[in-house]
Amino acid sequence: MAADADVASMGLALQHFSWPDYLVFVAMLALCAVIGVYFGYLAPGQRDEDEYLMGGRQMKTLPISLSLVASYISGITLIGMPTEVYIYGIQFLYGIIGMALCLTFFAWAILPVFHELQVMTLYQYLQMRFDRRVRLAGSVLFTISLITWLPVVIYVPALSFNQVTGTNIHFVTPAVCTVCVFYTCVGGMKAVVWTDVVQTVSMMSCILLVAIKGTMDVGGFGVVMEHGLQSGRIEQPVMQADPFLRHTAWACAMGSFFHGLVSCGMSQSMTQRYLALPTLAKARRSVFYFLVGCWMLMIVCCYCGLLIHATYHDCDPVTTKLARAKDQVLPLLVMDTLGTYPGLPGLFVAGVFSAALSSLSTGLNSMAAVVVEDFWRPLASGPLSEAAVHIVMRVVVVVFGALCVGLVFVVEHLGAVLQLSASLNSISSGPVLAVFVAGVFLPWVNATGCLAGAAAGLSFMAWMVLGAQHAIAHGRLSFPELPRSVDNCSYAFNATAASVLPLADLEPPMGLFRVSYQLYPFLGMFVSLVVSLPVSLLCRPSSPPAQDPRLFSPLVRGLVKPAAAAPEKMYNGNNCGKTLKESSL
Repeated sequence: MAADADVASMGLALQHFSWPDYLVFVAMLALCAVIGVYFGYLAPGQRDEDEYLMGGRQMKTLPISLSLVASYISGITLIGMPTEVYIYGIQFLYGIIGMALCLTFFAWAILPVFHELQVMTLYQYLQMRFDRRVRLAGSVLFTISLITWLPVVIYVPALSFNQVTGTNIHFVTPAVCTVCVFYTCVGGMKAVVWTDVVQTVSMMSCILLVAIKGTMDVGGFGVVMEHGLQSGRIEQPVMQADPFLRHTAWACAMGSFFHGLVSCGMSQSMTQRYLALPTLAKARRSVFYFLVGCWMLMIVCCYCGLLIHATYHDCDPVTTKLARAKDQVLPLLVMDTLGTYPGLPGLFVAGVFSAALSSLSTGLNSMAAVVVEDFWRPLASGPLSEAAVHIVMRVVVVVFGALCVGLVFVVEHLGAVLQLSASLNSISSGPVLAVFVAGVFLPWVNATGCLAGAAAGLSFMAWMVLGAQHAIAHGRLSFPELPRSVDNCSYAFNATAASVLPLADLEPPMGLFRVSYQLYPFLGMFVSLVVSLPVSLLCRPSSPPAQDPRLFSPLVRGLVKPAAAAPEKMYNGNNCGKTLKESSL
């Protein structure tokens, strides 16, 4: 009991969040609210749907690029990547090569399609290319994935706030999210983008501050590298073509490429920002700046993982329970290195919450576009008034914001939901990617084949991913962690509780359940396309000459004979020859 008290008192001693820290944190929230008020009530425009959702399609490249970085790098990344390196090593980092290839391919092969069509949502494209059924299916999948992801994005930084302050997440989560919902609701796209700029600067400042001060405390950059090499955390790329290894350079590169196509390209939240720029050239430039910004943050986050090991190489806080969970190791390092400097822990917490708020505001703004354009407008009996659209967009932001805050409390009580949410994302990403790949690159795939392939891919990935998660939960599937020591701790802890019990000799799961999670997006896409092609052939494939070349990537437009009809009136090969208008009725 005394040992537990020593660990507990050590944890309480590290929770010295002073009034300057709270001041820095509140100042960040206040600045975001002011930006929302400015664009909602003082700035010109903001009176029509295009201005609210797309910024009038006249946004500037650099703010959009920083907004993309803020939307992609969530609090999960800032906290999770250092933990990944501390527990498993830097192999995951080699995936940034795949990310570079992915964004280059997207910018030149796919982005021109959406930019030329000037769609409001990605799912409008699916109706142009296929039919209303495919559009509705894509919109529903996006809505489900967003609702299961955003509560986790909010919950993770709330845990960090609890670690460094002891404040109950039941108080901080609603308070912070209310500010986010406010500025997103009143300010629209412009407020979201400019608050993202503030939040990106906050993110970069906090993670760089931790890296620099932590490096100074352990004795310099060379000491960090030495500990990383000696412990095996800095390792060469694993070039084995073994799909059953958790991380190899090939698997991480493939995972980053195919997952990146979904999360950075075929995502309403991201593409809405590319389309807010006036020209394709500026949109491509924003993709490049986005890549550079992500690389910088990801490399610094991985370095912080090495720094955690250099700091705690002889007294692992996870084993001693000083950190109650693995993902609380970085906040612990922050309080160890910055806790005595008033305001600096507040800057870190502001940075982590900035990552979460940028993801939340982006998601809510995208959700408003999807509800209005993909659910409400197609079902309306007549044209919608600007006043009605104005009200509905803001109601959607408030309702979905409140729903995400409510689901945070569900996540808190059902810890397995964290893992389940990540699994659900893996289940849908491959099939969603297949739908857009078929639309943009394969003129012979029709709507019926597309839906059949997506259903097959979702079913297969649900069986595979949930089966793997079941095996992990029951101890039949585990991944080796790098060694951590408690040989030189300066405080007492419960050695019995810290000891690792041997796992029971359980039968390992079947082969498919052991496949690296990095390959899930590719497998989901592959299964979906394998089903889509033959089904399309069985139900009268779309004839390429009957398609509008604008619906396809520049790489395959030479295969498509230009047609005079507009995209929405052309034959799409669905249901034995109906036109899009006929199949939409």
